[in-house]
Amino acid sequence: MNIILIYGGKSGEHEISLLSCASVARAISSEHSVKMISIAKDGKWYLENDSVFNELRNNPDAKLSVHADEKNAVSIFPGNSRNSIFYACGSFIPCDAVFPVMHGTYSEDGTIQGLFEMAGIPYVGCGVLASAASMDKDTTKILWKAAGLPVVPGICLTRSDVNDSKRYDGLIEKAIQEYGFPLFVKPCSAGSSDGASKANDRRELNAALMEAFNWDNKVLVEKAINAREVECSVTGNSITEDSSADCTVLKAYGPGEIVPKHTFYDYDAKYNDPDGAELKIPALLDEDKLEYIRTTAKKAYAAVNASGLSRVDFFIDRDTGDTYLNEINTLPGFTSISMFPKMCSAAGLEYTKLIDYLLEEALHAFKEKERLCTSRT
Repeated sequence: MNIILIYGGKSGEHEISLLSCASVARAISSEHSVKMISIAKDGKWYLENDSVFNELRNNPDAKLSVHADEKNAVSIFPGNSRNSIFYACGSFIPCDAVFPVMHGTYSEDGTIQGLFEMAGIPYVGCGVLASAASMDKDTTKILWKAAGLPVVPGICLTRSDVNDSKRYDGLIEKAIQEYGFPLFVKPCSAGSSDGASKANDRRELNAALMEAFNWDNKVLVEKAINAREVECSVTGNSITEDSSADCTVLKAYGPGEIVPKHTFYDYDAKYNDPDGAELKIPALLDEDKLEYIRTTAKKAYAAVNASGLSRVDFFIDRDTGDTYLNEINTLPGFTSISMFPKMCSAAGLEYTKLIDYLLEEALHAFKEKERLCTSRT
């Protein structure tokens, strides 16, 4: 197949995308013909030279970057299906499927998925609705609560609340009265723990809110759980699941447990410090609890209409034993130390086969959508 890997993006997780895509490029089957498109931090798209992909394959120390060469600027022409992606010379880039190895805003929030839908291009991962809903942690909570699933108690503050000081003060007081300190503060739509922090008193809470509102116009203030952090990988298509097409069947892998050596599993622990956390696969839980996590992860996946892949994250309260859903990541990290591929591998779905599995599901989802009527004539 002709596969396009897309990386970078106008996102706070731009650098993480470079690491993830480099790993995918090294692992993808040599049976595919692969092109790479980079997206700069200003949002411009560029076709990378084949030498970039070849260097990644041949040099384990090679690193990805964005080469902003206007001669290779990329354009997309909606409606041309698999001949929709062009670069500056006017030639189209052959494409059977796209794997957007990207994270965060303009990447896993439904925006780029909508572009692929308009262009008629098969792509790996969740669709527009699931991507957008899952990116917004408050919306995700609303959907999960409606499905009867357990979520961490908290309240959502918006920029509108900030602009009304009386309402804002009332909501802050409500959070303190209902949940007490410490409180956990995080932007609704940022990832990789960008803008997230723990507040132990009012002074720290004010600082945490200021930081979180630098990243998003909606912010969650949640009860801080003395938690064990457990994650579960899920694949399949919750909308078109069909037992005759294995790639569509919902499957849960793991779960795994993160034992952070930092205050919490923050950005540094995830990506900069190779010893920032211990990863236990399977999680250190009894079999009944492991199965409960797997079952709940699939329910959480289905509740947001997810497809392709997601990593569902849980908290287990050390004091009470209660289990809470924390969030869902529709394009989780694919670096060499990322939990999603590690959990799949531990269950027997090795990295290269995992990539093929996701590409197969992308093509199946595209075919199923193509069957639908879009006009009465």
